[in-house]
Amino acid sequence: MRYKEPKDFDFIRGEILVLNKPLDWTSFDLVQKVRNMLCRFLKIKKLKIGHAGTLDPKATGVMVLCSGKLTKQIDEIQADEKEYIALLKVGATTPSYDLETDENAQFETVHINHESVENILPLFVGEIEQIPPVYSAIKVDGKRAYQFARKGKEVELKSKMLVIKEIELLRFELPEIELRIVCSKGTYIRALARDIGTALDSGAYLIGLQRTRIGEYTIDNSLNLTELADMLSEYFQINKITPI
Repeated sequence: MRYKEPKDFDFIRGEILVLNKPLDWTSFDLVQKVRNMLCRFLKIKKLKIGHAGTLDPKATGVMVLCSGKLTKQIDEIQADEKEYIALLKVGATTPSYDLETDENAQFETVHINHESVENILPLFVGEIEQIPPVYSAIKVDGKRAYQFARKGKEVELKSKMLVIKEIELLRFELPEIELRIVCSKGTYIRALARDIGTALDSGAYLIGLQRTRIGEYTIDNSLNLTELADMLSEYFQINKITPI
């Protein structure tokens, strides 16, 4: 994706921005920050803006934000396939399947080698059934599943069908393995880490995750917030508008 010349932007009518979400920010945090930034520059109080595809706080990478009338494209964009670089720790688990919670169990890894990892990865390619993490935003009896999980209450979630198009082993250095994953909408990489650990007769959880692509929108064409602020400053200088 290539951005327009700054003079051509019309955020009120509708624009698409590709941002690189920082670590430990929620998706809502990023949307609010960008909305506030745009409202300040545009000298308006409200701006319709949304995002396509939520990222967990412990994940970074591509988030597509749509403003104005282009928010109608959100469902279409988030339905596109996604690509991730995932870093797993093998030999332990956490209740959330990532770094949000502390390790609750340890497992042997002496039987695991590069070949054994390569051998189990094809089991997860194609149409697979996956049980979402209990630490997720899925609604159960009108509440988010993570609200029950954080209070120590048991939550039973139904499995769902999804598609993993590709899994590539990028690095094997126990206790860490790094994977490139191309998958459909609705895939929980944390749950995939859990299932890979089980398939290895051990345990695993996610210690790093970067989304590198949503459809045509890639990490190489994404902006951090400083770059976005610089781009907006250029836009308003070209149009001789002074931000408040």
